[in-house]
Amino acid sequence: MRYHIGDLDHQKLRDLYVGMLKPRMIEEKMLILLRQGKISKWFSGIGQEAISVGVTQALKDEEYILPMHRNLGVFTSRNIPLHRLFSQWQGKQSGFTQGRDRSFHFGTQEYKIVGMISHLGPQLGVADGIALADLLGRKKRVTAVFTGEGATSEGDFHEALNIASVWNLPVLFCIENNGYGLSTPTNEQYNCEHLADRAKGYGMESRIIDGNNILEVFSKVDELCKAMRKRPRPMLLEFKTFRMRGHEEASGTKYVPDKLMAKWAKKDPIANYETFLLEESIISQEEIDKLKEEISEEINENLKKAFDEAPVSSNETKELSEVYHKFDYQHIESKEELNNIRFVDAISQGLEQSMYRHNELIIMGQDISDYGGVFKITEGFTSKFGKSRVRNTPICESAIVSTAMGLSINGMKAVVEMQFADFVSSGFNPIVNYLAKVHYRWNEKADVVIRMPCGGGVGAGPFHSQTNEAWFTKTPGLKVVYPAFPADAKGLLNTAINDPNPVLFFEHKGLYRSVYGDVPKDYYTLPFGKANLLRTGNSITVVSYGAGIHWALEVLEKHPIIDADLVDLRTLQPLDMDTVYSSVKKTGKLIILQEDTLFGGIASDISAMVMEECFQYLDAPIKRVGSLETPVPFAKSLEENYLPKQRFESALLDLQAY
Repeated sequence: MRYHIGDLDHQKLRDLYVGMLKPRMIEEKMLILLRQGKISKWFSGIGQEAISVGVTQALKDEEYILPMHRNLGVFTSRNIPLHRLFSQWQGKQSGFTQGRDRSFHFGTQEYKIVGMISHLGPQLGVADGIALADLLGRKKRVTAVFTGEGATSEGDFHEALNIASVWNLPVLFCIENNGYGLSTPTNEQYNCEHLADRAKGYGMESRIIDGNNILEVFSKVDELCKAMRKRPRPMLLEFKTFRMRGHEEASGTKYVPDKLMAKWAKKDPIANYETFLLEESIISQEEIDKLKEEISEEINENLKKAFDEAPVSSNETKELSEVYHKFDYQHIESKEELNNIRFVDAISQGLEQSMYRHNELIIMGQDISDYGGVFKITEGFTSKFGKSRVRNTPICESAIVSTAMGLSINGMKAVVEMQFADFVSSGFNPIVNYLAKVHYRWNEKADVVIRMPCGGGVGAGPFHSQTNEAWFTKTPGLKVVYPAFPADAKGLLNTAINDPNPVLFFEHKGLYRSVYGDVPKDYYTLPFGKANLLRTGNSITVVSYGAGIHWALEVLEKHPIIDADLVDLRTLQPLDMDTVYSSVKKTGKLIILQEDTLFGGIASDISAMVMEECFQYLDAPIKRVGSLETPVPFAKSLEENYLPKQRFESALLDLQAY
């Protein structure tokens, strides 16, 4: 292996050596502990240390880096206290996830590290968001994100590269091409000679780097970082290396030919570099022995500290209280007159006033800039806030949601408009696996609102008509809002944007231009988890939300003999069950109306909870009414039959007569 010192001084050459030696010695110790059953799992980066160490040392301490589970050298190069790393791997309280996640699945703002999730792809988009925040803040910084050659087949990889290229984001996309995705060799993963060649398709620069040569890694990455800080742009780096151990230790390496293992063993990044330093008299054997002794002592001392720590304890109250980031809701009353406006105008007004209130708020979505979005909610926004804050996106929902997460990590807020709520399925993974879990895992907020134009009744067919709130009410860590009236929509949207937690904000597009209401002109907020009692009565409780509220009102007006409480839930997570319980205890009867298909919807959970809490007060079986168990049809007659409005009327009359 050939090394080119360039203008690096001896101290830097030694630092790079120590930087690789430390994670190697930690790994060797961890493999012993794994065999002893003292840690549960290990993903080895032996043979790949030069990449982690070289890239990290080329970055500034304030620049974010997003590693994977073979990048121990990133964590040690950022000088994370070893006892905290060891506690993390043992599931102890002093770890970064308090026992809630394992190995390298964590982040830390203190050290500007954002760890991976097992669904590898989203972290690439998160890097885009972090870099976008730096770019908008005019901070001359680079963000580095790691992935393996296997994950480059995921859609998120391609989406993230495309976004970074279109927006000229200073992201180093670092591919560690180590030969195998678990047991699948590269020739079964992709059909191009070099993964770096994929950059051409995205209008990006790329480099191929010898991932086992520490001087080549550091020098080239350092040079690129300096250039990218001056002229922001993305860079795709393919590090050629090899995985000398199994995907994780239990997998082994029997599937790797012996000759291939022997070939790469000769390219060991530490052994070769150590020989070079000795030959060049940059370091002596005595100094190496002393370094190894010091590192060994540090490892043992910190291991003892971690082992001596008590096992993490389970506390139900604490666990439940840390699913969401703390939100100190501030109630802001309106002080101006009311205007009678449409639902769609209330959404637009709330969004615009929030943009003025939060200079760090970014809106992203397809066609939302000059065009104003397909529903014209952001029409005129670019002239007021500029295209840097009102951003058209490529058609790549997954990476845009991840980008929003990155903006939040780097101190900004994001509102993402799904063109139609149906399209959220293309961004489902980062919502339910990244945004929803991030606070519980490592105490990081996800200050993101996903706007969801939804619902049927407009003849839009199976792919533009779903009301899919139940996909998200099931997922701890998400909040779900579903207003029925313009004033509620504006006040709740303002609160959603203020809330540092991820919010799915459902807006029934059938209400956009058909429902009017008196809405305060100025900025105000409404609390989550507070249902609205629209009508009061003594004989029956009707619970609904969204368009269902308007159907219920219409039916109740048609049958004035029905003396009903009508409860508009407004938010589904958090859910105001106290109002429902109070009403049911008074009326003794309950009917729940939802537009979503019946099975597995929010009505089922409300019914179950009322049965558990109010059984002795019930005078009749609880009724649930929802849409047919089919996709949403297109033809008007079919859609009318699909939607639950007529079935609700019949069920309500039956319950009244029970």
